[in-house]
Amino acid sequence: MIVEELVLPVLMVFFMLIVGAYTVAVLDRLIAGALGTSQAGSVWLAPVARGAWLMTQHANATEAPDRRAWRLAPALYLSLAAIGLAVVPWSGSLVATDLATSVVLWGSVEALATVVIFLHGWSANALFALIGGYRYVALGLSYILISMFVLIGVALPAESLQFTQVVASQGELWNLIRQPLGLPLFLIVGLGMTFWGPLNLADSTDLAGGTAAEISGPPRLVWDVARAAMLVAFSGVATSAFLGGWLGPWLPGPLWVVIKMLAVLLVLLLLGRLLPRLAPERCVTLMWVVLLPLSFIDLVWAGVGALL
Repeated sequence: MIVEELVLPVLMVFFMLIVGAYTVAVLDRLIAGALGTSQAGSVWLAPVARGAWLMTQHANATEAPDRRAWRLAPALYLSLAAIGLAVVPWSGSLVATDLATSVVLWGSVEALATVVIFLHGWSANALFALIGGYRYVALGLSYILISMFVLIGVALPAESLQFTQVVASQGELWNLIRQPLGLPLFLIVGLGMTFWGPLNLADSTDLAGGTAAEISGPPRLVWDVARAAMLVAFSGVATSAFLGGWLGPWLPGPLWVVIKMLAVLLVLLLLGRLLPRLAPERCVTLMWVVLLPLSFIDLVWAGVGALL
């Protein structure tokens, strides 16, 4: 009983952190290969080879950094990804953190991520890293607000802020159908919070790597794994909030969660490869002028649907 309720969910979180990050790297290379933009090397071994190479490299040091904060930030970001995975229910009883307010806990992960990403850029005491941190802060609040509106929208039909109840409320109809704006908006938040693809403004090439411009060796490995793990956490939350979580015919609930998470990851990685990176000023306009009002419309839509 203890194994099923506590040990197994915790082990699944750690398993998804490592295997999920590896899966993101492999899928991204497969998509790049299909689009003709992949680098040479084995798709399956390249992430392992890069990880081993980074482990042997010297960790870079800048002049007068806040060394503790600089080294701690990647680990904190990875910890936030672990907390995000902990609120994802694999079945009605298999969940690491089944809080009555697990939706709120996920919201706190998004808010703290803004702090950690800025800390990563600020603590290096380097120009490009600092600009990358400020770029993310300029957009971080809009990501949080958009996510808040769409997640409140999925909580309304469930009459609960608990992800297990949100999944259970989708027994007859997924929230993807009830609230068609919700999932696309949430996926955009996922790309923004992991600064992936078109929304990679914190670690972009025009800033020579942004917040990660000055890191190398093991800290860079942890940072890269944390970004991929956060993308996996987003796919898990999206699966629970919009795609019915463990619900599905024939197959076991946890397997349905994995299949749906893979589908969401594929969409996110495809968007990351296909869409061009936005200029920072256009991204700010898009978030505040277009997507934030759309998320409020989604919330109103969900409220009206819950009343009918």
